[in-house]
Amino acid sequence: MAKAPTVEDVAARAGVSRQTVSNVLNTPDIVRPATRERVLTAIDALGYRRHAAARRLRLRRSSTIGIRLHSYLGGVSGVVLDRFVHAITERASDRGMRMLVYAARTPEEELARLGELWDGSEIDAAILTATERDDPRVRGLDELGLPFISFGRPWGEDDIADPRHLWVDVDGAAGTRAATEYALTRGRRVAFLGWPPGSGTGDDRERGWREAMSAVGAPGARLVAEEGVPFARASVEALLAADDAPDALVCASDSLAVGALLAVTAAGLPLPVIGFDNTPTAEALGFSSVEQRPEDVASAILELLLGPTGEIVTPRSLESGSAHALIAPELVIR
Repeated sequence: MAKAPTVEDVAARAGVSRQTVSNVLNTPDIVRPATRERVLTAIDALGYRRHAAARRLRLRRSSTIGIRLHSYLGGVSGVVLDRFVHAITERASDRGMRMLVYAARTPEEELARLGELWDGSEIDAAILTATERDDPRVRGLDELGLPFISFGRPWGEDDIADPRHLWVDVDGAAGTRAATEYALTRGRRVAFLGWPPGSGTGDDRERGWREAMSAVGAPGARLVAEEGVPFARASVEALLAADDAPDALVCASDSLAVGALLAVTAAGLPLPVIGFDNTPTAEALGFSSVEQRPEDVASAILELLLGPTGEIVTPRSLESGSAHALIAPELVIR
C-alpha cells in the first residue's frame, strides 16, 4: 500500500515550510494569497488526507455537521444515543466531514445554539435526535434555513410521504411485532408494557404489538409506565397482584424490561420478558431484546444528507419517499 502523503510532503511540493501549510489549513487569512494557492494546489495534487480542508477554503464551507450532546442519563437509558454519536462521528470522518458537538438543555436553547453556529458559518447542517411529536425544532430550523436531518421522525404531517424533511428512523413497530410473534410461541396472553400514549416512538412500538396480537386474535393487557425501572416494576406488580399474569411481556425499552423482570422474579413466575434497545444490561441479565443498530442509522443519515456527490442535499429537490429511511431492527433472543 502506498504511503499516504504528509504535511511535510505538501510543504516540499509547494516550496514552503511545514508551518505555512498548517497556517493555510487552519488560519488561511494570515497567508499571502499566492502562497496559499500554491499550498492548495499541492494538497490537491498529492491527495493529502486533509484535502477537505482545501475544499472548505475554496467553497467557503465548514464541512461540519452539528449534533447535540445529550445530558448523561446513566442507568439503562442513553446507550443507543451514545453509540449513535460515536458511529456518526467515525462515518462522517470517512466522508471528509467533521462533527461539532454542542450542549443544550431545552429545544429553545438548542435552536439558539444552532442559530449561532449557522450564522457564524461554523456548520453546514445539523442532525436532530430524540424527536417528539410536532417537534418545535423542525419549524425553528425551517425558519433559520439550516439544512438538517433527524434520527427519528418529526412525528408531524410529513412522517412518511412528504420529502420536506429528511429523517432516518428505526422501524419500532417491526421490532415489537417480531418480539410479540416470538412471545406468542410461549402462550397467547402477551402483555405490552409501554410509555403513556402520545409519544411518537412509544405509540409506534405499541402498534407493532397490537398488529401481531390482532393477526392471531390473541388477548393481552396494555400496561403503562413512565421510563424507569421502579415505575415499570410497580406497573407489572399491580397486574400480578390482580392475579392476571400474562404468558409473556413485551416492553418498549430495556429499562422497562428490567423493572418487569424484577417484578416477575419476585413473584416466582418464569415469564419471558422481551425488551427494546438490546443494551449491555439486556445481555448481562440474559433477556431477549430488539437491537436498533444505531451504526446502520448513522450510515443511512449520511447517505441521505450528503447524497452521492458529498454535497448537502436540498430536501425540496427530492421525490416523495426518497427523503426517508426506516432501518429494520433485529430481535436478539436469549
